[in-house]
Amino acid sequence: MTDVSHHAATPRRLDPRSLVLTAVRKLPSLLFGIPLVATMNGTGRIWLIPLALAALIVGATSLWLRWRSFTYAVGVDEVVIAQGIVNTRRRSIPIDRIQDVAVERGPLARLFGLATVRLETGAGETDEGLLDGVSLAEAQRLRGLLRGPALGPVGRTMATTDTATATAPAERILFAMGGRRIALMGAFGFSLVWLAALGAVWQAADGFIDLDYDRVVDRIGTARTAATRALSLLTVLATGGALLATGVVAGFVHTLMTQHGFRLSLADGRFHRVRGLLTRTEVIVGIARIQLALVERGPLSGRLGWASLRFQTLGGSDDAGGRQDMAPFARDAEIAAIVAAAGLPAFDPQPLRTVAANHVLRSALVHAGAPLVALIVAGILFPPAFFGLLLLPVPIGSALLARRHHRYALAGRSLQVTRGVLTRREWTVPHDAVQAVSLSRSWLQRRLGLVTVRIDTAGARGLHRPDIVDIAPADAVRLAANLTMTEMKWETVRSSGVATPVTTPQRGPDDERNDHEHHDTEG
Repeated sequence: MTDVSHHAATPRRLDPRSLVLTAVRKLPSLLFGIPLVATMNGTGRIWLIPLALAALIVGATSLWLRWRSFTYAVGVDEVVIAQGIVNTRRRSIPIDRIQDVAVERGPLARLFGLATVRLETGAGETDEGLLDGVSLAEAQRLRGLLRGPALGPVGRTMATTDTATATAPAERILFAMGGRRIALMGAFGFSLVWLAALGAVWQAADGFIDLDYDRVVDRIGTARTAATRALSLLTVLATGGALLATGVVAGFVHTLMTQHGFRLSLADGRFHRVRGLLTRTEVIVGIARIQLALVERGPLSGRLGWASLRFQTLGGSDDAGGRQDMAPFARDAEIAAIVAAAGLPAFDPQPLRTVAANHVLRSALVHAGAPLVALIVAGILFPPAFFGLLLLPVPIGSALLARRHHRYALAGRSLQVTRGVLTRREWTVPHDAVQAVSLSRSWLQRRLGLVTVRIDTAGARGLHRPDIVDIAPADAVRLAANLTMTEMKWETVRSSGVATPVTTPQRGPDDERNDHEHHDTEG
């Protein structure tokens, strides 16, 4: 392991080029104020020009002071980050608690030859340690220095060029996506989010471009003939087709930007993932950090045999919900190989059992009850609204399918859960990763004799957790006891009603250290 003792003395600052990079990033917000200044100056307020120049000088000075006050130092046992102009904040991050050292390079950072280094622990914060604007050589140095016990030695470092990302001979490539697969994934990534952005741009441009819509309409003419109506129908169809095409193109572009050059390799018990077109990211995921595996199957792509694999990890993540994308668009055999390399058991649907039968009734009441009441009230005021009752079989059918696809089982030393109607999800949770199990019951569940088992693992955030919804009370207590190796009495569950005391499994020395990831001091 690299000796870090001689690196602890002198604090370092970010690369001076980061000043220019930050100024360029703030330039768009400055441009929004130019039309306002120009408009007010046209009214004879010349004094606004020196005021704007003074604001630029103040902003540049503040930027320089923030850069000068930000320092970081790598010691023998900790990384110390200090920042603040008036109130100084000093953050100490123990090296043995660093779970990941992620290197990210956006398009502007690549233009200036810089990188962003994220130090991630298991504390649940997004940016436990963020060094935004170091040279690429410094990013490599930091990654080498911070290969503590949590990470261990890494098979390679980030290349000095964007094209030189080939793995070292010690690494074994498990999964990669070429152009054809990325294009196919983009075809299933239909999105209309960009339409909102285009609409916002058009609305902003409308304030600067004076369009006389009445004159345009008068010139086109509004003769209400059969030909005009036919043309209007064609226009509606063409508009729908354009929206569809825009959604497909937007999904493809988003997939290309995020997944270009996706490569997952394995060396020394660590997964190494590289991806991104404009923003290039490189992340290391240690096998010891993996808490669970989540496989998602889309409404259409899943039926065609495609799925995505994510691992939930101890530390923070650049992905949503504390999960790392390991195979965004893969076949079952490819996913099984990655899961096996992580030391997790394969997902086996054969022993899975369905939840209680009353799950259908509860789901139907929850999803169809409120719409039914709304339709009845609306129908009294507006009788044609009663035709909406024809849609009620949809939530009822969804409730039937929900129970069919909601299954669970204890398979060996892991809990396996599947859930979802359109998008199906499959969880594999090792027993050792289960941090807490709680049983909860809503008002309706108590009357239907149902219980929800909530499974908590370290680093879990957001939605899509491996909860088991609506099972019999006896099954819930037995499952909780098997997962936590502790006895949970049903009398406690029944008396609490909504929530139960949380039970936790036996913790080892490594788990105790997770309780204190880092500490901040202010002065």
